[in-house]
Amino acid sequence: MTARDRATSAIAALPAVGLDALTTEAALLTRVDRKYVVPMDAAASLLHDLQRSVDAPAALEIEGERELAYRSVYFDTPDLLSFRLAAHGRRRRFKLRTRTYLDTGAAFLEMKTRGARGLTRKDRDAYDLDAADRLTAEARDDVAEALGAIGVEPARADDLDARLQTLYRRTTLLLPGAIPSRATVDLDLRWIAADGGGFALPRFAIVETKSPGQAGALDSALWRAGHRPQRVSKYATGMAALRADLPRNRWTRVLSGPFASPASLSPARAARKDTPCAAA
Repeated sequence: MTARDRATSAIAALPAVGLDALTTEAALLTRVDRKYVVPMDAAASLLHDLQRSVDAPAALEIEGERELAYRSVYFDTPDLLSFRLAAHGRRRRFKLRTRTYLDTGAAFLEMKTRGARGLTRKDRDAYDLDAADRLTAEARDDVAEALGAIGVEPARADDLDARLQTLYRRTTLLLPGAIPSRATVDLDLRWIAADGGGFALPRFAIVETKSPGQAGALDSALWRAGHRPQRVSKYATGMAALRADLPRNRWTRVLSGPFASPASLSPARAARKDTPCAAA
C-alpha cells in the first residue's frame, strides 16, 4: 500500500462531521494559522495515529466525500505586483483569487488585503462558476475600491489577469478539546502556470492548523515528529518555484526543501481531460 493509499485509509476511518456542525463547533473568527509541509509517509503515519487516538478528530464529509477537490485561480498584474508586495514583506499588500469547490460546483471570489496598520481583511463573495478564470467588470470595480483602501492605485485593477492556478484535494478536520479547533490536510498538490506548464508535489502534503491561540495537540504531534511551521504561500511560493528570476528569499527554506525537486507538469499533462480542470 502506498503512502497516499494509507492516508486515504486513515481519513476514511475517522468519524464524520457535517459542515454545519463544523462551523458551529469551531467558527474560529479569530485564529492563528500554522502551515507544515510534510512528506507523504509522515502525513499518512500522522493520520493513522490520529485515527487510533482516544480523542480522534472528525473529518468533514459532504455528500459522502471527505477529500474534496479545490481549484484556486490567482490574479496579478503583468509586473506581478501582488507577488512582489508579498515577496518584499510590504505592510500594504493584497492577494486575489477565485476558489472553486469542484465537487459541488460552488465558486467564490476572495480578496485578502493588508493595510498600513498591518490589519488583514478578507472579503469573500459568491462568484459565477463560468467566470472563475477571469474577472468580471463588476469584480474589477470592487477590487479597485479595495486596492484604493490600502493605498494601491485603483486603476491597477484593470491590469489583473489569471497568473497561476492550484489544484489539490483537501480534508478538513475538527479537532476536539476545551476549545475545538480545525486543521486541513492538502494532498495531490499541483501548480499550473498561465502558459500551461507547471509542477506537482505528489510526495508531500500541506497541513495547516487553525487554532484560537496557542498551539494545539496536532501542532504538538507534528513537533514531536520533527516538523516545524514553515512560511509557505500556495501562490507566492508556487510562482517563485516556477520562475527562477523572481525574489525567493522569503521562502528559501521551503524552496530549497520540499519544492526543490518537484514533478514537472507539461502543458499537455496539465490540460488533460481527466484532470479537474484545464490550465487557466
